[in-house]
Amino acid sequence: MSKQIDDDDDDTTSYPLSKHANDGLSSYGGSRDVVGYANSPPVVSWPNGAKVALNLVLNYEEGGENCLLHGDNESEKLLSEIVGASAIANQRHANMESLYDYGSRAGYWRLYNLLTKRYNVPCTVFAVGMALERNPPVCASLRHAIEHCHWEVASHGYRWWDYQNVPMDVEREHIARSVQIHKELLGVRPVGMYQGKPNINTRQLVMEEGGFLYDSDAYSDDLPYWTLTQQQSQQRPHLIIPYTLSENDMRFAIPNGFSHGQEFSTYLKDSLAYLLEEGRNGSPKMMSVGLHCRLVGRPGRAKGLEEFLDYATSLGDEVWITTRAEIAKHWYKHHYPDMRDDVVGGGRSRL
Repeated sequence: MSKQIDDDDDDTTSYPLSKHANDGLSSYGGSRDVVGYANSPPVVSWPNGAKVALNLVLNYEEGGENCLLHGDNESEKLLSEIVGASAIANQRHANMESLYDYGSRAGYWRLYNLLTKRYNVPCTVFAVGMALERNPPVCASLRHAIEHCHWEVASHGYRWWDYQNVPMDVEREHIARSVQIHKELLGVRPVGMYQGKPNINTRQLVMEEGGFLYDSDAYSDDLPYWTLTQQQSQQRPHLIIPYTLSENDMRFAIPNGFSHGQEFSTYLKDSLAYLLEEGRNGSPKMMSVGLHCRLVGRPGRAKGLEEFLDYATSLGDEVWITTRAEIAKHWYKHHYPDMRDDVVGGGRSRL
């Protein structure tokens, strides 16, 4: 028989071995919110009555990964054909370097041609600053895509590092350096930020920099959302456009992930079909698709991406294929928080 708890029990002394200051809180830690929109998401009206906003994200990282040639003390270990690879301390990893080079030498161009020439669809590029510096032809192609194909290039940080234990002053410099690289090599600063492997200070540094409309270091929703961040003794809204690690070709490089392009295509089509049905029933959402030059840039996997794009483009105006920057502008215009101007500080001014 369970023990009935009396109303006059002293909550301050109950469960002394397991109590925590955050018990019972749904919003805590400055960044966690386990409730979100709950079952009442905002009424979203995407352009042209679209039921889903679809964003393709091409991660350009090759040349910015861990490598002794880049001044690091170990080799890269993540997201390659060598599933489960370990970092090698104080040595180069010849195979890992070559696998990354495939992305910048061949995979990027296959995906670039597919997206710009065959389908001519908008795309957001998460670009690592150091990687951009190493490849002038890629930068030239991105300048063309920004001007003629409605692409956006967001910052993916200066390095493709795990920033968990990177000091704030170093990360701050990396963010500023990456912004400057974008300006010099692409002719336009990034308005979006995806560090990828951030820490609890990253968002504060992104807002401190002052020029970003949004960041995507979150995976917690199917819609953009606002978070209030303390800045100069004021709470200011900051836009989060969640990213994805599920509708993402990184699952080719993990155990029990995708094994061939057809599996990738089927999963993406199923995801879009389900979100499309939700949108038709009155609750439009957004969908991100994560792509990597060295992964889905392989021919057999690119075929799966091609099949998904055939399906997505066949849906016409019901699917708004767009960039994260355009989604951000839409959210600023139609879903800006109802706050006093003196508190918000003119958050629309950068649009």
